[in-house]
Amino acid sequence: MKSLTYRGLECVLLENDRLQLMVPRSIGPRILSLRFLRGENLLAEQPGFVTTRPDGKTYHFYGGHRLWLSPEDPIRSYGLDDWPVEISAEGDSLLIRKTVEVETGIEKSILLSMPAGEAKLRLTHRLANLGQEPVECAPWAITQLRLGGLAILPQVQTNTGLLPNRLISLWPYSDIASPQLSLGRHFILLRAGEQPPFKIGFPNPRGWLAYWLDGNLFVKRTSYDPRARYSDFGSSSECYCNQHFLELETLAPLTWIAPGESITHLETWELFPDISFPADEKTMLAIADEFGLE
Repeated sequence: MKSLTYRGLECVLLENDRLQLMVPRSIGPRILSLRFLRGENLLAEQPGFVTTRPDGKTYHFYGGHRLWLSPEDPIRSYGLDDWPVEISAEGDSLLIRKTVEVETGIEKSILLSMPAGEAKLRLTHRLANLGQEPVECAPWAITQLRLGGLAILPQVQTNTGLLPNRLISLWPYSDIASPQLSLGRHFILLRAGEQPPFKIGFPNPRGWLAYWLDGNLFVKRTSYDPRARYSDFGSSSECYCNQHFLELETLAPLTWIAPGESITHLETWELFPDISFPADEKTMLAIADEFGLE
């Protein structure tokens, strides 16, 4: 493992001949940087962005990618990430493990696997219950991205005849009249600019979310279980944006984790370069067809 300092934090470098990641040792589990070789970091960098928990403790967002607990709770979800993590190499993979959280008894870890020669990353998020009581929760994988791009959220295309086929969840602060939001037949599009907070969630059987930024298309995929129970009125995918960053979020089904047991949530990331701005649904449909975004 190659260690270096990035943004003042001790990090481990994970790379192949296409992609480069920075994984911090001193906080986490996190990914602070994702880029093509010699490219710009696509992830948001938020070293000074904080919030205060109800118990008075300060939660640091830091930016990048993180693992939370769903449903959102001001203590359980906001487990402090301000201490060193254990990072170990497993072949061409990195395992990031955090010490057990006092409030939940949960140990968080993320296994990162990067195949050679591909702009792809496989992330296995794990929640292990090392406490004394069962815990109901779900892994919640949150990726903060830089502003200036466009989030592409796929809509269900199943023909259900006279019955509804789509459901969205909105938060109290979400303004559906926002000029940054476009509700189309095939996609929900959200421009990531300096705007008031906005959040939307939805069941996502298509399994992918995307973000276009500076000619690059970032895609994250995960599975969807139509029989399972998800947080936030059934949302398996969510997107949040404010004046600092945009988040693409995927959630696993809610599960009771018995003491000594664990659950996992798998994401696959892909990066595609030299992509034209998807200015309308026709352009985005062509991009989706080209890269197998069903």
